[in-house]
Amino acid sequence: MSWQAYVDDHLMCDIDGNHLASAAIVGHDGSGWAQSSNFPKFKPEEITAIMKDFDEPGTLAPTGLHLAGTKYMVIQGEGGAVIRGKKGSGGVTVKKTGQALVFGIYEEPLTPGQCNMIVERLGDYLIDQGL
Repeated sequence: MSWQAYVDDHLMCDIDGNHLASAAIVGHDGSGWAQSSNFPKFKPEEITAIMKDFDEPGTLAPTGLHLAGTKYMVIQGEGGAVIRGKKGSGGVTVKKTGQALVFGIYEEPLTPGQCNMIVERLGDYLIDQGL
């Protein structure tokens, strides 16, 4: 399966008539592997900051998680595995795998829990595959 198919078929899937606003799979080095057509253009330093928080959990909390210049307030995650951010009625979930970061951005009516489930389920699958 291609990386784009993971985004199209698994991350942008329909959940009770709703789906993520955008999604992407990005290498640890910030290289884009696949993304939805509307995923925001992130800056390399934003991926570097996200990777640092995975290595040193809590480093993003004071400044927020930035993605394409949008600031998300960092909320509870799983140290070294998942970062979750909130902005207004939407947010972002980032799951780290062995080689990639899986991003899901949501807006209402999709719930934070649904976003977490979509992103983390694919991330766990990729980890199980050695990716």
